[in-house]
Amino acid sequence: MINLKTTSGIFAGIVLIIFSACSSNKKEATVANTDAAVMVTVATPSGSDQQGINVSGQIEASQIANISTRVMGFITMLKVKVGDHVSKGQLLASISNQDMIAKRGQTEAMIAEAQAALNSAQKDYDRFTILYKQQSATAKELDNVTLQYNSAKSKLEGAKQMRNEVNASLGYTSLTAPFSGIVTQKLADAGSMANPGMPLLTIEQSGSYQVTASVPENIINQIHQGAEAIVTIKSIDKTIKGAVVQINPSSQFTGGQYIIKVNIADADKKGLYAGMYATVSIPVKEPVAIVTPGNSVMVPISSIEHRDQLTGLYTIGSNNTALLRWVRLGKSYGDKVEVLSGLEKNEQFVVTADGKLYNGVPVKIK
Repeated sequence: MINLKTTSGIFAGIVLIIFSACSSNKKEATVANTDAAVMVTVATPSGSDQQGINVSGQIEASQIANISTRVMGFITMLKVKVGDHVSKGQLLASISNQDMIAKRGQTEAMIAEAQAALNSAQKDYDRFTILYKQQSATAKELDNVTLQYNSAKSKLEGAKQMRNEVNASLGYTSLTAPFSGIVTQKLADAGSMANPGMPLLTIEQSGSYQVTASVPENIINQIHQGAEAIVTIKSIDKTIKGAVVQINPSSQFTGGQYIIKVNIADADKKGLYAGMYATVSIPVKEPVAIVTPGNSVMVPISSIEHRDQLTGLYTIGSNNTALLRWVRLGKSYGDKVEVLSGLEKNEQFVVTADGKLYNGVPVKIK
């Protein structure tokens, strides 16, 4: 009996110790989870007025050239590759031109023959001109000689123009850089067949960038050339000032969006690369009303997450954790995009976060 009571007491003590340890671990885990929560800013979908004009854009080189040829032939030399720096006038590629060289030889022979015929015709013309003045030749004979002389001159001129045509075609077999820049695309290799108009290389002017952005038709009239613009590149956390240097007056081929270009000063080009996404903010005196279809669910473009071909945004789960919600997007209106499905109009979603978000991470609303 004594041993049984002692054993029962020891067993009860062990259970209490284990229970206390579990409770302590749960409390510590709860505290740890609370401390590890990511601070986020949330909002609900809206289409309200905004102070200033905010549109999305992309950085691109100020000058881009597609290098192609006007003749057909095999590529005999193409040594540059993507990323190479090239200078203005540098030879980039060569196209086979043996047939053109042969044709140029033929035109040279034709020129020589036409020149000899012209020399002979000119002597006859000079001789009959003197004879006609001495009344030793008739006007008919002089007219015939004059016709032969003019015909010889025309044949010589035609042969020279054929040579110019061949030389111009030969010029298209040696492709040179139109300006100094960087090779960004290589679409063919040596040995491939080049066709007229087929791009072989793409060159972007180095060190000179601009931002191209699309502006909706309802606010394009508030933008004028020379207007100040603030360009924000989120990927490198950089904000620079620029100015609107070009406004496309037509949206016929851009789906109702007007293309504007914002220049970037050379002093701010460090760290920039063509293709980076940017947000362009243009201050205006009065709030800009973003006109959207009725009952539209609008969210900032910056809050959208892209995963392969899917798009989504983070919402707040019932246990204060981040939840990635897949959504289907519609048209863009300024810096906002329409959500067609996947998000209700009164649901909260994450706009910004102070840390990395993923499914299940604890979050805390600011």
